[in-house]
Amino acid sequence: MSEQGNDDGGWADVARWRKAERARLIDLRMTLSAEERAGRSQRIAAGLDAAIGSPEGRIVSGYWPFRGEPDLRDWMDRVRRRGGRIALPVVVAKGQPLEFRCWSPGDKLERGVWNILVPAQGPAVLPDVVIAPVVGFDSARYRLGYGGGFFDRTLAAMQGKPLVIGIGYAEAAIATIRPQPHDIKMDVIVTDAA
Repeated sequence: MSEQGNDDGGWADVARWRKAERARLIDLRMTLSAEERAGRSQRIAAGLDAAIGSPEGRIVSGYWPFRGEPDLRDWMDRVRRRGGRIALPVVVAKGQPLEFRCWSPGDKLERGVWNILVPAQGPAVLPDVVIAPVVGFDSARYRLGYGGGFFDRTLAAMQGKPLVIGIGYAEAAIATIRPQPHDIKMDVIVTDAA
């Protein structure tokens, strides 16, 4: 199979495989206790600090945790205290790129798609660093997400090239996500692995 080809089956086969793999990986991470997820999230945060360096003067897009994802809210607060700004992704319409809005503790949040909290208002900003949670990832740094294509669509449409970091638990590593032409590589993958 070529790096971005689908020589081993058409898109329908890949989509079915991804759906099953996505369910398996989400089920796996949901078996982690809240305490274990918290410890692993701290290790991921340390890895992000190393990957990003100083956040001063930069906009870093985080996310509100969902379905057992690493919880980086404490880390996002530390980014703010170190001079960075935090933006959260907002789904504005199906099939459209995400919009990023700045957020600080105390800002009004509302329930967005999948009931995830997002900033209720504010202008769209362009992040310098995009943190993209992964359901799965491969050694070529391709990300398996939830299947909506929002991050790939957003990254493809962004003016300027942010640093794109996929984050997830070490168990999310798979041999390949069977990348397709629309899939976009992450610059770095950060996990809780030592």
